[in-house]
Amino acid sequence: MGTDLNAPLGQNRKAASGRAGPPRFSATRVAATLAVVGVLGLSLWTALAPSGLLKGPPPIVVAQPTGEAGADGTSANAEGSEASSGVRRQRGQSGANIEETRTADGSVVRKFTPKDRGDGGPLIFDGSRVGQDPRFAAIPNEDLVEDTAYGKLPVVGPDGLRPVEQYARPWSGARGTRIAIVVGGLGLSQTGTQRAIRDLPGEVTLAFASSGNSLPRWMQEARRDGHEILLQVPLEPFDDPENDPGPRTLRTDASAKKNLDDLHHAMGQITNYTGIMNFMGGRFLSSADALEPVMRDIADRGLLFLDDGSSAQSVSGTIAGALEMPHVFADLQLDSTLSRDAILRKLDELERVARRNGTAIGVASAFDESVQSIADWSQEAAQRGIEIVGVAALADQGPKQ
Repeated sequence: MGTDLNAPLGQNRKAASGRAGPPRFSATRVAATLAVVGVLGLSLWTALAPSGLLKGPPPIVVAQPTGEAGADGTSANAEGSEASSGVRRQRGQSGANIEETRTADGSVVRKFTPKDRGDGGPLIFDGSRVGQDPRFAAIPNEDLVEDTAYGKLPVVGPDGLRPVEQYARPWSGARGTRIAIVVGGLGLSQTGTQRAIRDLPGEVTLAFASSGNSLPRWMQEARRDGHEILLQVPLEPFDDPENDPGPRTLRTDASAKKNLDDLHHAMGQITNYTGIMNFMGGRFLSSADALEPVMRDIADRGLLFLDDGSSAQSVSGTIAGALEMPHVFADLQLDSTLSRDAILRKLDELERVARRNGTAIGVASAFDESVQSIADWSQEAAQRGIEIVGVAALADQGPKQ
């Protein structure tokens, strides 16, 4: 019988079907495994080694103004450049010794001699003298102020830099038609001041009344928004006392010492202004004896003087010419009639003056109608090729420092 029951155990069994495979740990398989492990190990070493090709993201360097830099934006830039590049930087005329001598007629003679620059390696001079770093526009340059009993008063810096240059609003430099618009009376009304700073473009110069309220706060907001600013000082008008300009008015019957005391009190209210503008003052502006000491002090402090042009008898231009100080006259009062149509007609007239003469200056007060009309007109004027500039850009800068 051919059954398994009759076969001896372990005999006559069929061999298992299928081909026998290679041994589990053959030499070929081991070699292939080692090759793969080697490639992976080399890649990992290349990525993680100090000089490998895979690098992390570059370190982020955050530029932070130091305490000293906060007082002077330009100096902050210079110091930062020195720290990063190792090259010393100085500004303006800091490479010269400056000796000032006042002559008998009051003129100032400056003598420049080379300063020892040491052996500290290369030195880069920063030639820019106009404008302030926008990040620090609300902070005074400590080189351009002196601490007095009246507060911080403007002065010419040790390198000859003047406030009229440092705090001026930069402009394009193109010799096209240029207009400066000055809106004054800021600080007298909170809502009016807020609206003027908020609605007027940064190209418009703002003038703060020295008797206004919260002036440091408004000054900082205006500077942060890019405005060049002036300080308005009350001067005696012809119809005083019926038309009183306010406390600490400079008067023709006061002594020069009293007027300078009131001038310095006004100057100490804020900082970062390029010049002084009269508030009223027909009588005072027509008196050479009263005006000359005041103008001389303004000139010595490196400021400009803006005459609003309201007095035909003003001698400010004559005195400014003798002192060789920065000086400007306003061509038009824009809001003598307080209506939108009248103000727009005055602005169009200002444009005609500018196209004829190359430049023009208009002044206005911070009334609602004035602010809105000037803001609207300024946008249209830019489309007609008019450049609106800060008032310092149109000032006769006097002798080069």
